[in-house]
Amino acid sequence: MAKTWTSSDIPSQQGRSVVVTCTGGLGFEDAKALAQADVEVIIAGRNPTKGQEAVAHIRQAVPTANVRFEMLDLASLESIAAFGERLRSQRSNLDVLINNAGVMTPPTRRTTGDGFELQFGTNYLGHFALTAALLPLLRKGAGSRVITLSSIAARDGQIHFDDLQAERGYKPMPVYAKSKLACLMFAFELQRRSDAAGWGIQSIAAHPGISRTDLLPNGAATRSTFGIARRFLWFLFQPAAQGALPTLFAATSPQADPGRYYGLDQMSETRGYPALAKPPAQSLDLNVAKKLWDVLLKLSATRFG
Repeated sequence: MAKTWTSSDIPSQQGRSVVVTCTGGLGFEDAKALAQADVEVIIAGRNPTKGQEAVAHIRQAVPTANVRFEMLDLASLESIAAFGERLRSQRSNLDVLINNAGVMTPPTRRTTGDGFELQFGTNYLGHFALTAALLPLLRKGAGSRVITLSSIAARDGQIHFDDLQAERGYKPMPVYAKSKLACLMFAFELQRRSDAAGWGIQSIAAHPGISRTDLLPNGAATRSTFGIARRFLWFLFQPAAQGALPTLFAATSPQADPGRYYGLDQMSETRGYPALAKPPAQSLDLNVAKKLWDVLLKLSATRFG
């Protein structure tokens, strides 16, 4: 891998298509860079106003961009199912899915419309169900890839099957870390199942290090410890465009290997340029990964293949 791989190293993606979840931050940077590389980009998010603004900004920066917005609320299984049905009726294939959107450290326990703890339900369960909904299209894509965003916080994550929804005790950061550990385990398990079933899909995980987005203040509130850190210690956070590089590398580079985890190469993976990341030991537990997959199939009422 080149030491300083950047978005200018993205090979031509003409003829390829991508769904990116999120209308701002890292997802916006992904969408803009991919539009510049001639990818057909579908930005999927729950806020139509922000979605259309993202589309307008990308078209202003990239006049030739083939980009549009589609409504998707990852905290609603009904919305996910409707999104999947809508795309399956519109198109015959999809080449890349970037599971990027997330919720981070709301100060009090909140739930999705389906009753799941918000961080677990959005970051992990929502993307699990979305991947299942788009699997028929991905299986017909060319060299299809599913990129799932984890976090360096996954290092501190723990999966407790007796309290997946944090009903016994809610602590914002441990619950966030758990959701991101689950995302990483999902990426690895999806690759194993794709290999076993012959789906032909490359599943790759990535993380953005510590990046300057609105995820912290939006989730934790601007006056929280995390929100204050984001506002006044901004110099510790790298630009969102830099944090998006591992995802873009995983989504486009011929050097990106299926079943791997990419992060950044400097300061304990908090900043820098794309490089192989070190998966936390707990993410490699095959028994937990299989059980988590089976539990999610029941919770989300979805199926793969």
